[in-house]
Amino acid sequence: MIGHRGAPLIAPANTIASFRAAAGLGVDLVEFDVLALPRGPLVVAHSDRLEEVTHGAVTGRIGERSLAELRELAPELPTFDEVLEWFAGEDEGLGAHVDLKLRTRMGEVAAAIGRHGLGDRAVVSTHYGDDLREIARTSPAIRLGFTYPEDRLGMARHRALRPAVLAALSGLRRSLPRRLARLLARSGASALMLNHTLVTPAAVRRAHELGVPVLSWTVDDPAEAERVLAAGVDGVITNDPGMLAATLAP
Repeated sequence: MIGHRGAPLIAPANTIASFRAAAGLGVDLVEFDVLALPRGPLVVAHSDRLEEVTHGAVTGRIGERSLAELRELAPELPTFDEVLEWFAGEDEGLGAHVDLKLRTRMGEVAAAIGRHGLGDRAVVSTHYGDDLREIARTSPAIRLGFTYPEDRLGMARHRALRPAVLAALSGLRRSLPRRLARLLARSGASALMLNHTLVTPAAVRRAHELGVPVLSWTVDDPAEAERVLAAGVDGVITNDPGMLAATLAP
Protein backbone atom coordinates (compact mmCIF):
# COMPACT_ATOMS: atom_id res chain seq x y z
CA MET A 1 0.00 0.00 0.00
CA ILE A 2 1.49 3.32 -1.13
CA GLY A 3 0.21 6.71 -0.01
CA HIS A 4 0.08 9.06 -3.00
CA ARG A 5 1.59 12.32 -1.78
CA GLY A 6 0.93 10.98 1.70
CA ALA A 7 -2.69 10.89 2.80
CA PRO A 8 -4.11 13.98 1.06
CA LEU A 9 -7.66 13.37 2.28
CA ILE A 10 -6.39 13.93 5.81
CA ALA A 11 -3.64 16.55 5.42
CA PRO A 12 -2.36 18.73 2.55
CA ALA A 13 -0.62 16.66 -0.13
CA ASN A 14 3.18 16.57 -0.28
CA THR A 15 3.61 17.80 3.29
CA ILE A 16 5.20 16.08 6.25
CA ALA A 17 1.81 16.17 8.00
CA SER A 18 0.37 14.18 5.09
CA PHE A 19 3.26 11.70 5.17
CA ARG A 20 2.82 11.25 8.92
CA ALA A 21 -0.90 10.58 8.43
CA ALA A 22 -0.15 7.97 5.75
CA ALA A 23 2.37 6.26 8.01
CA GLY A 24 -0.29 6.13 10.72
CA LEU A 25 -2.59 4.31 8.30
CA GLY A 26 0.00 1.59 7.79
CA VAL A 27 1.31 2.29 4.29
CA ASP A 28 4.43 0.50 3.11
CA LEU A 29 5.66 3.41 0.99
CA VAL A 30 4.94 7.11 0.85
CA GLU A 31 5.04 8.59 -2.64
CA PHE A 32 5.99 12.24 -3.06
CA ASP A 33 7.06 14.59 -5.84
CA VAL A 34 10.36 16.42 -6.16
CA LEU A 35 10.76 19.70 -8.04
CA ALA A 36 13.82 21.94 -8.44
CA LEU A 37 13.72 25.62 -7.55
CA PRO A 38 15.82 27.51 -10.11
CA ARG A 39 16.88 29.87 -7.32
CA GLY A 40 17.07 27.38 -4.51
CA PRO A 41 16.96 23.82 -3.26
CA LEU A 42 14.96 20.81 -4.31
CA VAL A 43 11.45 20.99 -2.87
CA VAL A 44 8.56 18.57 -2.53
CA ALA A 45 5.86 19.75 -4.93
CA HIS A 46 3.96 18.21 -7.82
CA SER A 47 4.33 20.97 -10.41
CA ASP A 48 5.44 24.54 -10.97
CA ARG A 49 1.89 25.80 -10.33
CA LEU A 50 1.84 27.96 -7.22
CA GLU A 51 -1.87 27.30 -6.62
CA GLU A 52 -1.06 23.66 -5.83
CA VAL A 53 1.11 24.43 -2.81
CA THR A 54 -1.06 27.36 -1.65
CA HIS A 55 -4.29 25.36 -2.15
CA GLY A 56 -5.68 27.87 -4.60
CA ALA A 57 -4.84 30.99 -2.60
CA VAL A 58 -2.17 32.32 -5.00
CA THR A 59 -1.57 31.75 -8.71
CA GLY A 60 1.72 31.92 -10.55
CA ARG A 61 4.89 29.86 -10.83
CA ILE A 62 6.83 28.25 -8.02
CA GLY A 63 10.05 28.69 -9.97
CA GLU A 64 9.65 32.47 -9.94
CA ARG A 65 9.95 32.58 -6.15
CA SER A 66 12.74 31.98 -3.67
CA LEU A 67 12.27 29.42 -0.91
CA ALA A 68 11.78 32.22 1.63
CA GLU A 69 9.05 33.77 -0.52
CA LEU A 70 7.37 30.40 -0.99
CA ARG A 71 7.44 29.70 2.73
CA GLU A 72 5.52 32.94 3.34
CA LEU A 73 2.77 31.72 1.01
CA ALA A 74 2.96 28.00 1.80
CA PRO A 75 4.50 27.45 5.25
CA GLU A 76 4.14 23.66 5.01
CA LEU A 77 6.13 23.40 1.76
CA PRO A 78 9.04 21.09 2.64
CA THR A 79 12.43 20.84 1.03
CA PHE A 80 13.60 17.47 -0.23
CA ASP A 81 16.23 17.35 2.53
CA GLU A 82 13.62 18.01 5.22
CA VAL A 83 11.45 15.18 3.95
CA LEU A 84 14.37 12.76 3.75
CA GLU A 85 15.38 13.71 7.28
CA TRP A 86 11.83 12.88 8.41
CA PHE A 87 11.96 9.49 6.68
CA ALA A 88 15.34 8.75 8.26
CA GLY A 89 13.78 9.24 11.69
CA GLU A 90 10.81 6.97 10.96
CA ASP A 91 10.49 3.20 11.28
CA GLU A 92 12.84 1.46 8.85
CA GLY A 93 9.86 -0.40 7.41
CA LEU A 94 8.55 2.78 5.78
CA GLY A 95 9.86 3.32 2.26
CA ALA A 96 10.19 6.53 0.26
CA HIS A 97 8.86 6.63 -3.30
CA VAL A 98 10.46 9.67 -4.93
CA ASP A 99 8.63 10.72 -8.10
CA LEU A 100 10.73 13.12 -10.15
CA LYS A 101 9.10 16.28 -11.49
CA LEU A 102 12.42 17.66 -12.72
CA ARG A 103 14.80 16.85 -15.56
CA THR A 104 17.98 18.20 -13.98
CA ARG A 105 20.05 17.78 -10.80
CA MET A 106 19.77 13.97 -10.77
CA GLY A 107 23.10 13.70 -8.98
CA GLU A 108 21.76 15.98 -6.27
CA VAL A 109 18.68 13.78 -5.84
CA ALA A 110 20.76 10.61 -5.52
CA ALA A 111 23.32 12.22 -3.21
CA ALA A 112 20.61 13.49 -0.85
CA ILE A 113 19.05 10.04 -0.59
CA GLY A 114 22.44 8.54 0.21
CA ARG A 115 23.35 11.29 2.67
CA HIS A 116 20.27 10.47 4.75
CA GLY A 117 20.99 6.74 4.66
CA LEU A 118 17.89 5.89 2.65
CA GLY A 119 19.49 4.14 -0.32
CA ASP A 120 17.94 0.79 0.57
CA ARG A 121 14.53 2.28 1.47
CA ALA A 122 13.97 4.47 -1.58
CA VAL A 123 12.66 3.99 -5.09
CA VAL A 124 13.01 6.81 -7.62
CA SER A 125 10.54 6.95 -10.49
CA THR A 126 10.05 8.87 -13.70
CA HIS A 127 8.99 8.30 -17.30
CA TYR A 128 12.43 9.35 -18.57
CA GLY A 129 14.85 6.47 -18.95
CA ASP A 130 17.93 8.65 -19.31
CA ASP A 131 17.18 10.31 -15.96
CA LEU A 132 16.88 6.90 -14.30
CA ARG A 133 20.17 5.83 -15.81
CA GLU A 134 21.83 8.97 -14.44
CA ILE A 135 20.50 8.18 -10.96
CA ALA A 136 21.91 4.65 -11.32
CA ARG A 137 25.33 5.97 -12.32
CA THR A 138 25.43 8.19 -9.24
CA SER A 139 24.02 5.67 -6.78
CA PRO A 140 23.59 2.08 -8.02
CA ALA A 141 21.91 1.02 -4.75
CA ILE A 142 18.78 3.10 -5.32
CA ARG A 143 15.90 1.18 -6.84
CA LEU A 144 14.50 2.65 -10.08
CA GLY A 145 10.87 2.71 -11.18
CA PHE A 146 9.71 3.36 -14.73
CA THR A 147 6.45 5.34 -14.81
CA TYR A 148 4.13 4.51 -17.68
CA PRO A 149 2.57 6.21 -19.50
CA GLU A 150 3.66 9.81 -19.25
CA ASP A 151 0.88 12.39 -18.84
CA ARG A 152 3.09 15.45 -18.78
CA LEU A 153 0.30 17.83 -19.83
CA GLY A 154 -2.29 16.39 -17.49
CA MET A 155 -4.57 15.45 -20.37
CA ALA A 156 -6.36 12.81 -18.31
CA ARG A 157 -7.70 15.54 -16.03
CA HIS A 158 -9.46 17.42 -18.86
CA ARG A 159 -13.02 16.19 -19.33
CA ALA A 160 -13.23 17.31 -22.98
CA LEU A 161 -10.17 15.24 -23.86
CA ARG A 162 -11.29 12.15 -21.98
CA PRO A 163 -12.65 10.20 -25.02
CA ALA A 164 -9.37 10.70 -26.90
CA VAL A 165 -7.35 9.75 -23.83
CA LEU A 166 -9.38 6.60 -23.28
CA ALA A 167 -9.00 5.59 -26.93
CA ALA A 168 -5.22 6.05 -26.73
CA LEU A 169 -5.04 4.07 -23.49
CA SER A 170 -7.02 1.23 -25.06
CA GLY A 171 -4.37 0.89 -27.76
CA LEU A 172 -1.56 1.04 -25.21
CA ARG A 173 -3.25 -1.61 -23.06
CA ARG A 174 -3.33 -4.10 -25.92
CA SER A 175 0.27 -3.56 -27.00
CA LEU A 176 1.92 -3.15 -23.59
CA PRO A 177 2.74 -6.79 -22.73
CA ARG A 178 4.86 -7.25 -25.86
CA ARG A 179 6.58 -3.87 -25.40
CA LEU A 180 7.47 -4.17 -21.73
CA ALA A 181 10.85 -5.87 -22.16
CA ARG A 182 12.10 -3.07 -24.41
CA LEU A 183 10.69 -0.28 -22.23
CA LEU A 184 12.23 -1.65 -19.06
CA ALA A 185 15.58 -2.49 -20.67
CA ARG A 186 15.91 1.03 -22.08
CA SER A 187 15.22 2.64 -18.70
CA GLY A 188 17.21 0.21 -16.57
CA ALA A 189 14.29 0.14 -14.13
CA SER A 190 13.66 -2.68 -11.69
CA ALA A 191 10.04 -1.69 -10.94
CA LEU A 192 7.11 -0.62 -13.11
CA MET A 193 4.76 2.18 -12.01
CA LEU A 194 1.77 1.51 -14.24
CA ASN A 195 -1.36 3.64 -14.66
CA HIS A 196 -4.29 1.60 -13.36
CA THR A 197 -6.16 1.79 -16.67
CA LEU A 198 -3.33 -0.20 -18.31
CA VAL A 199 -3.22 -2.93 -15.69
CA THR A 200 -4.19 -6.31 -17.13
CA PRO A 201 -3.27 -9.83 -16.02
CA ALA A 202 -1.19 -10.18 -19.20
CA ALA A 203 0.82 -7.02 -18.51
CA VAL A 204 1.45 -7.96 -14.88
CA ARG A 205 2.37 -11.52 -15.84
CA ARG A 206 4.87 -10.26 -18.42
CA ALA A 207 6.45 -7.85 -15.93
CA HIS A 208 6.81 -10.66 -13.42
CA GLU A 209 8.42 -12.87 -16.07
CA LEU A 210 10.98 -10.08 -16.44
CA GLY A 211 11.51 -10.03 -12.68
CA VAL A 212 9.87 -6.64 -12.22
CA PRO A 213 7.16 -5.80 -9.64
CA VAL A 214 4.19 -3.66 -10.71
CA LEU A 215 2.81 -0.72 -8.71
CA SER A 216 -0.51 0.64 -9.99
CA TRP A 217 -1.32 4.37 -9.83
CA THR A 218 -3.51 6.16 -8.78
CA VAL A 219 -6.41 4.06 -7.46
CA ASP A 220 -9.09 5.65 -5.28
CA ASP A 221 -12.08 3.43 -6.07
CA PRO A 222 -12.59 0.16 -4.13
CA ALA A 223 -13.82 -1.75 -7.19
CA GLU A 224 -10.80 -0.63 -9.22
CA ALA A 225 -8.51 -1.53 -6.33
CA GLU A 226 -9.98 -5.03 -6.29
CA ARG A 227 -9.56 -5.30 -10.06
CA VAL A 228 -5.87 -4.40 -10.16
CA LEU A 229 -5.15 -6.57 -7.14
CA ALA A 230 -6.88 -9.48 -8.87
CA ALA A 231 -4.67 -8.81 -11.90
CA GLY A 232 -1.67 -9.49 -9.66
CA VAL A 233 -0.10 -6.07 -9.01
CA ASP A 234 2.45 -5.92 -6.21
CA GLY A 235 1.36 -2.56 -4.85
CA VAL A 236 -1.37 0.05 -5.19
CA ILE A 237 -0.74 3.80 -5.05
CA THR A 238 -3.73 5.67 -3.64
CA ASN A 239 -4.86 9.05 -2.34
CA ASP A 240 -7.01 7.18 0.18
CA PRO A 241 -4.95 4.68 2.19
CA GLY A 242 -7.89 4.17 4.55
CA MET A 243 -10.07 2.96 1.66
CA LEU A 244 -7.35 0.65 0.43
CA ALA A 245 -6.70 -0.78 3.88
CA ALA A 246 -10.41 -1.58 4.18
CA THR A 247 -10.36 -3.19 0.71
CA LEU A 248 -7.37 -5.34 1.65
CA ALA A 249 -8.86 -6.41 4.98
CA PRO A 250 -10.05 -10.06 5.06
